[in-house]
Amino acid sequence: MSIWALSDLHLAISHPSKDMKVFGPLWEGYMEKIEAHWRACIKPSDLVLIPGDICWAMTLEEAKLDLEWIDRLPGTKLILKGNHDYWWASSAKMKAALPPSIHFIYNNAFHWEDVAIAGSRLWDTQEYNFREQIQFQENPREKKQVSTFEAEEKIFLKELERLKTSLQCLDPKSSLRIALTHYPPIGSDLAPSLTSAILESFRIDVCVFGHLHSVRKDSLPFGTARGVRYVFASGDYLDFRPVLIRA
Repeated sequence: MSIWALSDLHLAISHPSKDMKVFGPLWEGYMEKIEAHWRACIKPSDLVLIPGDICWAMTLEEAKLDLEWIDRLPGTKLILKGNHDYWWASSAKMKAALPPSIHFIYNNAFHWEDVAIAGSRLWDTQEYNFREQIQFQENPREKKQVSTFEAEEKIFLKELERLKTSLQCLDPKSSLRIALTHYPPIGSDLAPSLTSAILESFRIDVCVFGHLHSVRKDSLPFGTARGVRYVFASGDYLDFRPVLIRA
């Protein structure tokens, strides 16, 4: 069994008007790329980690079209809520609605043979930023919102507590401990952060995340710091090719 990751699919099957091609050439035919690369890499016995921004649906009922599309692809899938997953519902409703090959992380952990996986979405933080690595472009769908530092910090700190809750569910006997976050848990220089301190305290081996887009090629290699390997898996950064986490 191999473990793969691919974040920020932004599927628009349920909402064709939100096809991501408006964001530039990298997004042309992205859903076709996802399927082609996925089928070329991933076997039915593999596990695929998808840490957020799965699709543009607004309700769980709408999201079924996108989730069924993912379900038809090979492998077992594990998803995490992203900041654009407006369709995400209560855990009870998610369990009842998700196709059989899709599982989710939300205040819980997922165990797969000798692997234990937990995580939380996180949020923006003032600790670090990626302005130097991102080639900013106008977002035709962006809704201008005014938010205060205090409001953003409140959400971020709540997400850190949710991360701890999830990590506490990990099996201590597992041989590989993986954390999923949607927002980056650390800066490009890998300097200690509030999130990295939590990951280290729970002896996490690998942290997989996404969220960032329009990142300059090869500008965010991340790497290993204080025992944790950080893997950036946003789809457009990888040309929608799943990244191998464990062979």
